[in-house]
Amino acid sequence: MYAPERHQEILDRARADGRVEVAGLATDLQVTPETVRRDLSVLERQGLVRRVHGGAIPVERLGLEPGVAVREGLLSAEKARIAKLALEEVPEDGSILLDAGTTTVRLAEMLPADRPLSVVTHSLPVASLLAARPATTVHLVGGTVRGRTLAAVGPWALRELHDVQVDVAFVGTNGLSVERGLTTPDLAEAAVKRALVHAGRKVVVLADHTKVGRDDFARVVGLDEVDVVITDSGVDPELADRLGEAGPLVVRA
Repeated sequence: MYAPERHQEILDRARADGRVEVAGLATDLQVTPETVRRDLSVLERQGLVRRVHGGAIPVERLGLEPGVAVREGLLSAEKARIAKLALEEVPEDGSILLDAGTTTVRLAEMLPADRPLSVVTHSLPVASLLAARPATTVHLVGGTVRGRTLAAVGPWALRELHDVQVDVAFVGTNGLSVERGLTTPDLAEAAVKRALVHAGRKVVVLADHTKVGRDDFARVVGLDEVDVVITDSGVDPELADRLGEAGPLVVRA
């Protein structure tokens, strides 16, 4: 196993179990404890875990949220597959809403440049990516920009989204579970995501497998308000089945 694969395995375990221990990882991954400690140091420098005595805890458990630059490099292939599958939900000529997030940015990159679309977004990266396309009309939602996600939040954003309705809303999430639905670490971000969901005639959630089965601090909406969940093949089959039983169509890329 190469170092990047090992790092992803350690991160997945930390998020699934709430923490990881050096001794257990060394045994399971068949490497020395020193190698595991170096791996944890790398993940800590990337802002993904916090080292503790004998192991590490994912930052999400500490109420922390990785920044955009960190998240862009994670699960790149999985996010690309999710975005490609999400293209099937984009209307030929209509309106869509793109949430902030690295997977929605991938979807924005893949949108056909010649397709006439109205795109509503509160994401600075998404707006910047699409603004120069002649066939695309970009409606940028204003507000207070969160440096961690580069997304506009707050009362201004909520007021503008109140007057919007689109054909399809593509929404990201930090956590996705049967019990609490969509969740995210920040209350202001959760409020805007909720408004995004309510603005879509159809709601499609884009979430890689590390988000499924996780709960974060602030609840967005329940699964009863979601039409489709697109995740990747790494999702636990039992969790995927439980999500589907709760209402939305679950598709694995």
